[in-house]
Amino acid sequence: MTSQPKYHISKKGLTVWRIHAAIESIVLLLIVIAACSLTFFFEGPKWIYVMSIVVWIVHAIFWVYLFPNIRWKHWRYEVREQEIEIQQGLFIVRRTLVPMVRVQHVDTTQGPILKRYNLSSMSISTAATTHTIPALPIEEADQLRVRISVLARVAEDDV
Repeated sequence: MTSQPKYHISKKGLTVWRIHAAIESIVLLLIVIAACSLTFFFEGPKWIYVMSIVVWIVHAIFWVYLFPNIRWKHWRYEVREQEIEIQQGLFIVRRTLVPMVRVQHVDTTQGPILKRYNLSSMSISTAATTHTIPALPIEEADQLRVRISVLARVAEDDV
C-alpha cells in the first residue's frame, strides 16, 4: 500500500463532532426517559431503569468522547494533480481515489455548528458518487475548491 494521504482535517472538527454527538445523546436520553416513564406507569420490571441509564451513559461516553478522537486521527485527505485521495476508518480503512477527470463539481457547505467554528465541509461530486471531506477551515476549503476546479478542467482538457 502506498503512503497515507498527508493532511488531517481541522482539530476543531473534534468539537463539532462532539457537539453533534451530545445533541444525539440528549435526544436518546429523552427517549430513555419516555420509555422508563411508560414502564413506571404500566408497572414494568425495575431493571429496565438501570439498564436504560447504563446504556445511555455508555453511549454518551463512546460517541461524545472516544469516537470523535479515533475518527479524527484516521481521517486524512490529499489533493494531487491527477487525483484526490480520501482515507477514513479504523478497523475497516477505506481509501478512495477520485480521478480529477471524473470530478464534475465541488461544493462547500456550512451548517450553524460548523459556521460557529469557522469550518466548512467540502463535497466532491462525480457522475456516480459524492465524496465529502468534513471540517476544513473555511479558507482552506475555499482554496481547495478552486484548486480542484482548476485541476479538473486541466485534466478534462488533457483527455
